[in-house]
Amino acid sequence: MESVPINASKRRKWFKRILWIPVLYLVVTHWDIALPTVNVHYSKAGQDELRYIWNVNDRIYKGGMLPGGGAVDNGVLFPDDEFFMEFSWWSKKEGRNHCISISPNWPNTDIYLDADGNIDMRKDSGTDADRLKECQWDRAKP
Repeated sequence: MESVPINASKRRKWFKRILWIPVLYLVVTHWDIALPTVNVHYSKAGQDELRYIWNVNDRIYKGGMLPGGGAVDNGVLFPDDEFFMEFSWWSKKEGRNHCISISPNWPNTDIYLDADGNIDMRKDSGTDADRLKECQWDRAKP
């Protein structure tokens, strides 16, 4: 009984089929890196914890930021006309509420908060001010 050698073209087809398994695995497990990300950075010089609420198309998250910390959320890959992203934050001690509406830009949009919890709008601060505007739903001023 002679062994039949595998044809080179059959071997290539088999390799291409098997190659889809790790590619599909990477796409499924790392799809979120394709989404635009918004990073909020709170100054290390801050005095107290800031509480926040992310509202991205009614997907709502709540949390807190300690001085030197921050918060992160993702937008959507292909936003439609009804897409919105709002970030509200406040200090328990100060009691002043802030709210901004964000148009995320791929890959990252950065927002820097100063020690008082206000948006750092200096030119060299790194804040992507052109992506921010007053909240549409929440009437607290930025």
